[in-house]
Amino acid sequence: MGPTDVQVRAGTEGDLGALTTLYNHYVRETAITFDTEPFTPEQRLPWLRSHPEDGPHRLLVAQVADGILGYATSSAFRPKAAYATSVEVSVYLAPEAGGRGVGTLLYEELFRALAAEDVHRAYAGIALPNEPSVRLHARFGFRPIGTYREVGRKFGRYWDVAWFEKRLG
Repeated sequence: MGPTDVQVRAGTEGDLGALTTLYNHYVRETAITFDTEPFTPEQRLPWLRSHPEDGPHRLLVAQVADGILGYATSSAFRPKAAYATSVEVSVYLAPEAGGRGVGTLLYEELFRALAAEDVHRAYAGIALPNEPSVRLHARFGFRPIGTYREVGRKFGRYWDVAWFEKRLG
């Protein structure tokens, strides 16, 4: 797979099954997400619908001929109105897609789309350890702003979450 083989596009309801399967891998196998129970596609539908094709809250998927390699989102940072110009961003890749530039392609497109929106800051919370994610965010200009120590419990242990910030606009 070369970079030209990957199409990055807005996620659609037709992607819901593949996106749910991809995310459930991280739910079951890792502490990258603090969800602890796998989802059905029906349970994930409100999440998908909260990311329209335009506006500050996006869902982009990376696709090749035989399936989806990953996705990136920008979501509401907090529900209160004064936070509207801040977003939380994330990338999830199929296990076989790591280290192949897919996360970079997704973030390039996501930040290109966000440049046209009224968004001032992007935040990313990274459960530690996760050096590939830390490197990806640093490559896009994110700076560490703090760490919540032992904030989540999964798999019988506590995990830290490092928070990163990027100025937009």
